[in-house]
Amino acid sequence: MNRKKEIIKAIEKISGKYSAYEVFTDWIRCMAMAISNSVTPFHGAIWKEREDAYLHTMDKYSPDERTLLCEMMAWLAETLDDGPDDVLGDIYMKSGMGSKAAGQFFTPFHLSELCARLSIGQDIMDSDNIIELSEPSCGGGGMVIAVAKALHEAGINYQKRLKVVAQDLDWKGVYMCYVQLSFLGINAICVQGDTLIEPFDPHRTEMSHMLFTPARMGVLV
Repeated sequence: MNRKKEIIKAIEKISGKYSAYEVFTDWIRCMAMAISNSVTPFHGAIWKEREDAYLHTMDKYSPDERTLLCEMMAWLAETLDDGPDDVLGDIYMKSGMGSKAAGQFFTPFHLSELCARLSIGQDIMDSDNIIELSEPSCGGGGMVIAVAKALHEAGINYQKRLKVVAQDLDWKGVYMCYVQLSFLGINAICVQGDTLIEPFDPHRTEMSHMLFTPARMGVLV
């Protein structure tokens, strides 16, 4: 079964009172909040803020629609379990949202793959060192995922070797990136903010603007 098509159909089914773009945005926000809070050991102010955002968003939908949103999350996890792929970016573009929502478009994954393969040098192949990757405009995480795929194809365990900081001005992109990197078991911090004006700084960036993947927290989903 093509789970991407099933997710697109589900978004269209839920749409009506809300646009497909809003349904998609709510879905990725709720997934990100659910994953983040599930791996946050202390239930402080940020945890509560995210929990409230999750509940407030889900309250917009009927019980059947909430069940379908959860099923969509399972379908996404199932698809990413097959290997690194920019599933959410593909869904976003194939749903036609790229031409409707603020002119935002995601790089076709095959182009990201090409760039990633060209970046994997022999020095990386011959070393066991941690590979640190900074993505200043991560969007849905396509480039990071392409690097993970290139490493995997080169026989390198990206879950052990890759360490990522991914930043984007748009929360939607941050959520998409965070969800996908979480399901792929990538050690990453996903940050909301303007990379040019306020680049990520572990000592200055506000915690409320950071999402730590389960792998970053020492667990896998």
